[in-house]
Amino acid sequence: MAKTKSKADDKLYSRLRDSGVRKKVASKAAKALPTKGRGKPSRAQGIADELNKAADSIRERAGGGSRKRSAAAKKAARTRKANAAKRRSSARKGAKTRAKS
Repeated sequence: MAKTKSKADDKLYSRLRDSGVRKKVASKAAKALPTKGRGKPSRAQGIADELNKAADSIRERAGGGSRKRSAAAKKAARTRKANAAKRRSSARKGAKTRAKS
C-alpha cells in the first residue's frame, strides 16, 4: 500500500521551500508531522528545535539578535562594580575623618 501525502505536508513543504530551505530538509520536516493521530510529535518538535538553533546561529553570526555576554565580560563587569564599591566606602571613611578634624 502506497503512502499518501496530506495537504498539510504539501503546504508545509512548499512553505519551507519558498523560504529557502533545502529540498531534503523540507521533505524531512513535512514528513515528521504526525498524520491523523499517528506518529510521534516529538520527531517534528526535534526538527523544529534544530531549525531554531540554526536560525539563532545565523542571527548571531550576522551580528543581530539577542547577544549574550561572555563569561569574561560578566567577570569584568563584576570586578568594576566591586572596585567602585571599594572606592565609595573609602571615600566615605575619608570624608568622615576629615569632618572630625
